[in-house]
Amino acid sequence: MPRFDSKSGVGGQKNMTSCPVVVIGAGPAGLTAAYELVKMETPVLVLEKDSQVGGISRTETYKGYKFDIGGHRFYTKVGEVEELWHEVLGSDFIEVDRLSRIYYGGKYYHYPIRLWNTLSNLGPVESVRVLVSYLKAKIRTPFPREASLEEWVINRFGERLYKMFFKTYTEKVWGIPCNEIRADWAAQRIKDLSLKRAVLNAFTKNSEATSLIERFRYPIHGPGMMWERFRQRVEDGGGEVRLNASVETVHHDNEHVTYVTVKTPGGHKQIAADHFVTSMPITQLITRLSPAPPEHVLEAAEGLSYRDFIVVALICDRAHLFPDNWIYVHSPDVRVGRIQNFKNWSQKMVPDASKTCLGMEYFCTLGDDLWTLSDAELQKLATRELANIGLARQEEIVDGVVMRQRMAYPVYDEEYKQHLQVLRQYLDRFQNLSTVGRAGMHRYNNQDHSMLTAMLAVKNIMGEEHDLWNVNVERSYHEQFTISETKTAKAIRLVANAA
Repeated sequence: MPRFDSKSGVGGQKNMTSCPVVVIGAGPAGLTAAYELVKMETPVLVLEKDSQVGGISRTETYKGYKFDIGGHRFYTKVGEVEELWHEVLGSDFIEVDRLSRIYYGGKYYHYPIRLWNTLSNLGPVESVRVLVSYLKAKIRTPFPREASLEEWVINRFGERLYKMFFKTYTEKVWGIPCNEIRADWAAQRIKDLSLKRAVLNAFTKNSEATSLIERFRYPIHGPGMMWERFRQRVEDGGGEVRLNASVETVHHDNEHVTYVTVKTPGGHKQIAADHFVTSMPITQLITRLSPAPPEHVLEAAEGLSYRDFIVVALICDRAHLFPDNWIYVHSPDVRVGRIQNFKNWSQKMVPDASKTCLGMEYFCTLGDDLWTLSDAELQKLATRELANIGLARQEEIVDGVVMRQRMAYPVYDEEYKQHLQVLRQYLDRFQNLSTVGRAGMHRYNNQDHSMLTAMLAVKNIMGEEHDLWNVNVERSYHEQFTISETKTAKAIRLVANAA
């Protein structure tokens, strides 16, 4: 299968290379699109600005210790995505028992909520207060028209539970008050936390629900292992994944993207294609278009924001610290938002069984006081806060490393929806451009949802018509997707083979 042809004269450029499909970004969405294309014998080139694949789902390594940029469970109700995971990774998928808890007020609460654990921690007086607050919200809805996350949560759980289990942690993550975060985020992301469900689960045994909550799959060497395998499959199928290749300009003629200018270690290259699939942040896509979009579109892109992320990986000279995969830290006394115990995800993440590697996670914004701390200062802060919580002594921390991730989480502030709508309307004019994935769509998707947008984008390239913006948590968790070959899938294969 040929990879490239030489093309001259496109956009006035000479000696331009071309490929039928160019994919921008080698995260879960980009690599899924590329893999689906090579399975259909369609040549594809993936351009990735970083030196490794996986995006925010990559696995970093420090002195043999492996850790995630955040934690990445492999759990989905989308059959096609799950089939793809097993197809690519095979026997290197392991089953992991899930334990995650909330640290608040010096105590640990199971998440999802377990009734007896919660009541025991709260004590009889506070338990009654929580119940009364909950019943008041159910009897008379406090906010008939929900605009913010704060209103959404109080309507469903009452004000006392909101302040305990939502407010502090959410404001750590997003850096803005909960009354300035859209209710859309809550509806999309808050699951499995229900007083009614907790009570029912305390008195009944729902084995299916328990299995979904308490176990998940995980690559034995971390999530980056999955995306390295995807890269290998793409290249084995005749595609190419080019690292350290940053797309600086996306050239177009108002209705079609014609070619991209790419900065590489060997200089600038121009690459043309018939179709482009991009998972780069949608704000960057807009600002890199040439000719530039109208001013109101640029202003809308400027109005969207992202939250950045720091992982301080601490190596502790103790074999066992706590049983959780991760802990949500709701206490306002420390700035750490979440603590990962990578050894409890997979024993293979830690090279020395006598040690433990923790990921102290800090949510921040480029240029703020956390982001501008030096690596040494961040390690001191993380070590001190770990000791303050009581999980380890400062003298037990023997080493550490800091990793920073830009534009990790799209922010759902009060104006994001109207800004995003402007960008969507403008980008809809491009008949050969698909935006996919979390950053590409400014949507706080899990990796399975990001993959699903990529799979549907490829189907669109093959002649189908899917609205990628319709893919969200609610749709992909409640619609029935099948892994069997449908008539549509067969038609796609026939078209691909004919091409």
